[in-house]
Amino acid sequence: MNKKNISYDPDWKEKYSEMIVTADEAVSRIGPGQRIFIGTGCAQPQELVKALVDRAPYLADTEIIHLLTIGDAPYAHKTLAEQFRVNSFFISDNVRDIIQEGLGDYTPIFLSDIPRLFNSGQLPLDVALIHVSPPDEDGMCSFGISVDIVMSAAKNASTVIAQVNPRMPKTLGDSFINVYDMDILVAVDTPLLESIPPEPTEVTRNIGEYVAGLVDDGATVEFGIGRIPQSVLEFLKDKKDLGIHTEMFTDAIIDMVESGVVTGSRKSVDQGKIVASFCLGTKKVYDYIDNNPLFSFHPTEYVNDSYLIGQQYHQVAINVALEVDLTGQVCADSIGDRFYSGIGGQVDFNRGAAKSHGGKAIIAMPSTAKSGSISRIVSTLSPGAGVVTTRGDVHYVVTEFGVAYLHGKSVQERALALISIAHPDFREQLLRDAIEMNYVRREMEAVEDKIIVGPKGFRAAYLLEDGTQVSFRPIHPTDQEGMRDLFYALSQQTVYYRFMSQMKQIPQKQIQDFVYINHRDEVVLVGTLPEAHGDEIIAVGGYYLDPRTNRAEVAFVVRDEWQNRGIGKFLLKQLTNIAKRNGIAGFIAETLEENRGMQAVFNHSGLKVRSRLESGVYSYVLDF
Repeated sequence: MNKKNISYDPDWKEKYSEMIVTADEAVSRIGPGQRIFIGTGCAQPQELVKALVDRAPYLADTEIIHLLTIGDAPYAHKTLAEQFRVNSFFISDNVRDIIQEGLGDYTPIFLSDIPRLFNSGQLPLDVALIHVSPPDEDGMCSFGISVDIVMSAAKNASTVIAQVNPRMPKTLGDSFINVYDMDILVAVDTPLLESIPPEPTEVTRNIGEYVAGLVDDGATVEFGIGRIPQSVLEFLKDKKDLGIHTEMFTDAIIDMVESGVVTGSRKSVDQGKIVASFCLGTKKVYDYIDNNPLFSFHPTEYVNDSYLIGQQYHQVAINVALEVDLTGQVCADSIGDRFYSGIGGQVDFNRGAAKSHGGKAIIAMPSTAKSGSISRIVSTLSPGAGVVTTRGDVHYVVTEFGVAYLHGKSVQERALALISIAHPDFREQLLRDAIEMNYVRREMEAVEDKIIVGPKGFRAAYLLEDGTQVSFRPIHPTDQEGMRDLFYALSQQTVYYRFMSQMKQIPQKQIQDFVYINHRDEVVLVGTLPEAHGDEIIAVGGYYLDPRTNRAEVAFVVRDEWQNRGIGKFLLKQLTNIAKRNGIAGFIAETLEENRGMQAVFNHSGLKVRSRLESGVYSYVLDF
């Protein structure tokens, strides 16, 4: 191989020959009763692990410490339980059985706290088995695709045994260890483990689309592990200048970079760099990141530092859950009392994103499990389930049925928001449970069968002449407060024009009638502007179908300061398009004789218009 085409010293084996032994010789230095750390993810040092397992008869009461390993974990077998006791910070499928059978241990801990366990001596390590690139001419080896907690383990272990592999990419950043900070080198030339993300499903794609809608241009994004975070990527292709600060990434990062979606130009920390602590992928991405200055790998104590994450511009954290209760408690590491995965970096990134200027902390999950037989949104968490993200930390929860924003909301608002994005098969029971637990007022029984999220296809945007963008969407069950605020923001004249009476207050029942609709023969759209407290409703319009005539009564109202700017005309156009798709013949409407603005909207609608004035009220018929 030509020296200029490689990123390591081609003569390294000769220079450090006194440190190089076989894998069998290396693990022979390990004795019974010791605590051994094994490197993370696709950087698991397979040759060392195989040699370790071969030596099992001589290693009674040995503790295996690791974070997340990919591929086989041959030490995690019940026949070896007397020799190897697994203690994992995150439960992957290769150790799940032995832990759930009680033959292994799980240590729940924030990922950012693990290095402190090693550094402080609270969890002393006798041996670290790691996997690095060959040393360069300065004697520096790269941790490659897994820096994460491996760097801290290597710094603190009494003995460091390194599998040195020219196929390990040289990743840049704070990702190096001096060859003399390792004790034993085992030279190998074998392919790295590879991880191919599972294909998105229709459910995860729907979730991904909703999540992507929360990502602004210029945002910095973190992707957790699993099918859902990877499903988001498909819907980020139209975004601009995204940055990446994440625990891990996959092959999908290549398309994001090559298409220009990811530039990092608006990051406030590590501008222009893709920052991560490990990578789970295939040879394609390993080759791409090799000696690539765009990528900056750092240890966990840096990447998962909530304070640092909070300094990023519009940091978006995307993580997953197993179930969420109606108050917002998130269980992400267990199914009941059976440990399933781990805390990982969810809390680190959730809290960091929440502190970030314009940041968003997102928990995403399918609405059901076990082929739709159980709901993941539950009245109370399953017995034994642990809370990873508390109800005080949760912000956004996303399922394939929509987005619920919980932060700063009352228990009733949270419960209704979560019920609205639960699977329709479970919404009525969840509402009944919420009423029985006094989370929700009893009068909400009247809307038991009307907690429905409107179709995504009803969404639209309207750009005003001054550049303000008004977003239009179906009314949501959580819009009660917004509708109440809209009513009290209207002038008395606007109230009189809309309701044809001098109303001083709007009854709760009337607000519920606006909000809880079926989105078929009743359609209501709201025009919103983003505010710190969520969407501010500045306009609302809807129609109500009379099935006997196949015509719908249409009405809308716009806040005074936003009138005469084309919003009413746009609302009528959107409602017309929806009604046409639903096979409705036309609209009917009534407006007061003095309400010339509304008359102008109808008369210039482009529809066939008939009107009749009687007792100071115009009655309109609009044909499609």
